[in-house]
Amino acid sequence: MKRIIVPIDFSVYSENALKSAAYLAKKYDAEILAVHMLELSNAIVSRSESYAQEETLFLYKLAENRFNEFLDKSYLEGLSITPIIKHFKIFSEIDQLAREEKADLIVMGSQGSSGIKELIIGSNTEKVIRYAHIPVLVVKDVPIEASFKKVVFACDFSDDDLTAYQDVKNFCQSMDCELNLVYVTTPNGRFKSTEEITQKLSKFINKAHESIELLENVKIIADYSVEEGVLYYANTVHADAIVLATHGRKGIAHFFEGSITEDIANHSQLPVMTFKI
Repeated sequence: MKRIIVPIDFSVYSENALKSAAYLAKKYDAEILAVHMLELSNAIVSRSESYAQEETLFLYKLAENRFNEFLDKSYLEGLSITPIIKHFKIFSEIDQLAREEKADLIVMGSQGSSGIKELIIGSNTEKVIRYAHIPVLVVKDVPIEASFKKVVFACDFSDDDLTAYQDVKNFCQSMDCELNLVYVTTPNGRFKSTEEITQKLSKFINKAHESIELLENVKIIADYSVEEGVLYYANTVHADAIVLATHGRKGIAHFFEGSITEDIANHSQLPVMTFKI
């Protein structure tokens, strides 16, 4: 891990993300790319009038000064910090920046959302998860300032999840933490019997080139939804974080189908880390 991106909006949640990124940067000797996204309208930026250009420059300098003050923290001493300001609040730009800078991780603070606000606009966290091609670590009320001891990884144990599983396994080895695997079965059209689930897990373990003994460490949870099952199990085993695989659906498909990963990241009080399938 060499570069960590942290979106900054000057809230307490983005500071929690920054503290978490600082801990990881010290552990992995990584650089932090702190990104603030201005909410300037395209009309202001593109206008040719001198006063419009002056207004844009003024707002940019104002944000730059506040940004520098925000980054003046003792826990960042000795770390390599690169501040970056983007003109627009377009969350696909975070992924574009990650590609350009060859970043390895995005650490993002989130308050989460619920009810009508979540239905209409979703959260910034969901948008970043949806677009990012690299892992996203979502931090809530408490910053990460120590290594995880126990991590829960939930997935469908399909072939699509094999790469994500290997990535999660490597991450846990680097963090020296215990990896707990969970499969959630629900009473819907995709319901599977215990035998069917066992066969599916066995095939996955074989394709992952793991010992069949790993099957004994996979917890099967029955619940009314995958989200409820994952959160229940994570709380039961006192996990420090939840790790999930995501397809990153966008557009109309996402609106109608939703995303279990985004919902868990939005509602969980534990840190949530996502790996793109």
